[in-house]
Amino acid sequence: MADVVMVGGGVVGLCGGLLLARDGHRVTLLERDPAAPPAAIDEAWTGWERRGVNQFRMLHYFLPRFREIVEAELPDVARALDGAGALRTNVMDDLPASLSGGTRPGDERFAALTGRRPVVESAVSWVAEREPGLRIRRGAAVRGLLTGAEPRWPGVPRVVGVVTDAGEEMTADLVVDVSGRRSPLPQWLTAAGARPPEEEREDSGFVYYGRHFRSHDRSLPPAFGPPLQPYDSVSVLLLPADNGTWGVGLITSARDAVLRAARHADVWERILRSYPLAAHWLDGETLSDGVEVMAKLEDRHRRLWVAGTPVATGIVALGDAWACTNPSVGRGATIGLLHAVCLRELLRQVPAGDRVGLVKRWDELTTEVVEPWYRETVAFDRHRLAEIDAQIEGVPYETGDPAWLHGEALRRSGTRDPDLLRAGVAIGSLLDRSADVLARPGLVEKAMSLVPPEPPPGPSRAELVALVERESVVGAS
Repeated sequence: MADVVMVGGGVVGLCGGLLLARDGHRVTLLERDPAAPPAAIDEAWTGWERRGVNQFRMLHYFLPRFREIVEAELPDVARALDGAGALRTNVMDDLPASLSGGTRPGDERFAALTGRRPVVESAVSWVAEREPGLRIRRGAAVRGLLTGAEPRWPGVPRVVGVVTDAGEEMTADLVVDVSGRRSPLPQWLTAAGARPPEEEREDSGFVYYGRHFRSHDRSLPPAFGPPLQPYDSVSVLLLPADNGTWGVGLITSARDAVLRAARHADVWERILRSYPLAAHWLDGETLSDGVEVMAKLEDRHRRLWVAGTPVATGIVALGDAWACTNPSVGRGATIGLLHAVCLRELLRQVPAGDRVGLVKRWDELTTEVVEPWYRETVAFDRHRLAEIDAQIEGVPYETGDPAWLHGEALRRSGTRDPDLLRAGVAIGSLLDRSADVLARPGLVEKAMSLVPPEPPPGPSRAELVALVERESVVGAS
């Protein structure tokens, strides 16, 4: 069994720590933010400070695949989420039988267990803090790595622990960086004399304008469409959450100068009320005074095994510290949890003492099991952003990429055929890969042959611009 130091105490870090501790490893989890979650759920939302997580109170949705993994691997976490008021919801239960074809065996896989990020993280923390083999130290920021020489690879640092901001040295057989999309891992490695990891990174190009609401009777607005709804030059997010709360978001290109006015609450509300399928989601008590804005988010991928050699041994990157994407499709926590299960399996196969073998096999497992989900997410994001930018310019979006064209045909034809509907929901739920679904015999042909429905009602780009500009003039006067 290994001594493991994990850097980062978010949802994925806590779940990963539980998985490793329950396999017998001695796990110390270091979290830079000092405050532990409060006992009361309302206080978790209003008062828990998590300065290290810039999206802590932004829109979140935990997909059915997240629920599936938690129930299989960490059932007490699922029970804690239920106890905290997390929402169990299944899109198939909410759809009329005319669309879904009625309930079918297997539809239970589409059930989600979701909530606002502070609520979900609180519930996971309550379980993790009681785990005997898992020690959580809050207010312990890491400033660098403890290293020695790697005998098998001259010039490659051997990571043997971390140094905290307080100057404390903590040794470990394995260091796991799960510090999120802001991970300083490249700086740590280069300061230790390592080559920088191989990175792909670019601004995702999206900007989010979001707010949260609550009902007094714990009821939720009825859903008349999917959680992520694409329109002309914008997408709308409608996300049910815990304890009678929900989130509403407007997503567009960071290049959209007109919609920057959506940072003002009155303009944001007028825009959302112009979408008939979303307007009633604004009929609740707002949980914040203004609009939460999230921008300058990166699509970033990182490898520590480059050109057949390790950047360093004794350290791995997990979850968003490995790769992160635009969060509009809600995949980050689920991909991170899947990655954490892979780490547990890795340590069953390769002892931590085999430092080179462990880093090499981690790169192989990550590439084989987890990276395809990341690549599909980035591909979808790139196409959707290009489509939005084309719509802003008033020109058609054209591409020859069959994956995008076939995926869009599947999305649009879901209301015409219950089998295609379930195929599309499985992709969105992270239960099945898009490539695997679209490879099913006859599926693409069927989707392409159906007459697509009319687009959902909402303003055109010109109408949206006129609405924003008109309201801006009224506000100025």
